[in-house]
Amino acid sequence: MICRHCGAAIPDDQMVCPRCGAEVQIVPDYNPLDDVLAREVKGSVEGATRQIQTDDIRRYRRGGRDQNVNATRVLSQDEMDRIRKDRRYGGRQTDPGRRNTDELRRQRQTDGNAQQPRQGTGEMRRSRQNTDDLRRSRQNTAELKRQRQQKRLEAAKRKRRNLLITLFVILALIVAGVVIVYQNSYTGMIRKGYNAIQSRDYTAAERYFERAIIKDKSRPEAYVGQAEIYIDQDDLDSAEEVFQDAIQTQPSNVKLYQAAIDFYMDTEQAAKISELLQDCEDETVLDAVADYISSAPEFSPEEGTFEEVQEITLTSETGGDIYYTLDGSDPSAESGTKYTEPILLQDEGEFEIRAVAVNARGIPSVVSSGTYVIQFPIVDAPAVTPSTGQYSQPQQITITVPDGYTAYYTMDGTTPTASSTRYTGPVMMPENAQTIFMAVLVNDNNGKTTEATTRNYITLSE
Repeated sequence: MICRHCGAAIPDDQMVCPRCGAEVQIVPDYNPLDDVLAREVKGSVEGATRQIQTDDIRRYRRGGRDQNVNATRVLSQDEMDRIRKDRRYGGRQTDPGRRNTDELRRQRQTDGNAQQPRQGTGEMRRSRQNTDDLRRSRQNTAELKRQRQQKRLEAAKRKRRNLLITLFVILALIVAGVVIVYQNSYTGMIRKGYNAIQSRDYTAAERYFERAIIKDKSRPEAYVGQAEIYIDQDDLDSAEEVFQDAIQTQPSNVKLYQAAIDFYMDTEQAAKISELLQDCEDETVLDAVADYISSAPEFSPEEGTFEEVQEITLTSETGGDIYYTLDGSDPSAESGTKYTEPILLQDEGEFEIRAVAVNARGIPSVVSSGTYVIQFPIVDAPAVTPSTGQYSQPQQITITVPDGYTAYYTMDGTTPTASSTRYTGPVMMPENAQTIFMAVLVNDNNGKTTEATTRNYITLSE
């Protein structure tokens, strides 16, 4: 089939011209030419055809112009038969005549290819050379790309390596700087001081702790380190002085007080904690260490001299247990008497009560004391009636006995004592006799005896 636009041969199995791209319509879906071809072919000899009338073709073109705008050709009887068979079998490949049509199409394609001019040997050689050059060019391009990729990878590796080296150097410098700063910092000085203590280089340890105090005198670690120097040498008094001196210069430093309290607890000197806090006037400090405060016992009534029996009451603001002594020694939980009820002073004399309070944490207070003097008053000699004299008849002798006293008497002139006759009521004078009556009073609380009262009675009966 020949393209009517450019004249190029169109293979039977193609519907587009390979040169100009024009579409080719071999058989329309509906074509009036089929009726004309049917009449022309009818009754003809196999393989014979007649020329289609010009009017028929003209009518066909006028009626189907829109359907055949690309190209047309005249079909042979065999092609018409094949087309009819294709329509009759629905385009299926089961038609046995289809093979002949395919062979015809291949033959025509071969004829069409044969009509094309063959290339000359030189032209073919040049074409092959161009192909080889193109192949080598592509190979060179690929090699160049590979080399460029390799260079980029190597450059990236060098960049990463340089970056890692730079980061390592920076990190090393940072670490070195941190180490240097740490070694000269407060914490670094403390660490060096303790290392010196472990090696028993106390001079170096003292120097490091002093440098730490210069850097920050408010922190307690350096003072604790200084005290540790003396503790390591069993010199607790010097260790205590470290904290006392620091607190004296910083009386509001809570951390120093806490460090001193820890020192007393660790060295089993809890009794000194109250002495330390007794002199503190800073409320912030006292609030911070309130658990360690143990108030000393208070006495009621206050110490003094009394003429009668006394009951002494002991109390502590912080609570806890109270222990006391009456012999002047310092009390403790081990050596004192636990206070459970008021202390009764019922004998004459001087009494020193010493007491201590122990709070819930086992911290003993400072020792408080009170001195009490009991002196019972001495009354005058007892009053005895009647007075000395001569009586014609015996009289009743009476003794006035005040409260708290007991009267004793004799009638033979001897001085009465608590062993003499106890006065319980009036005593009758003897008849016709001279009687020397003597009486005394004895204090019921202390047993003291008053001066004796003497009466001389003479009775003469008529």
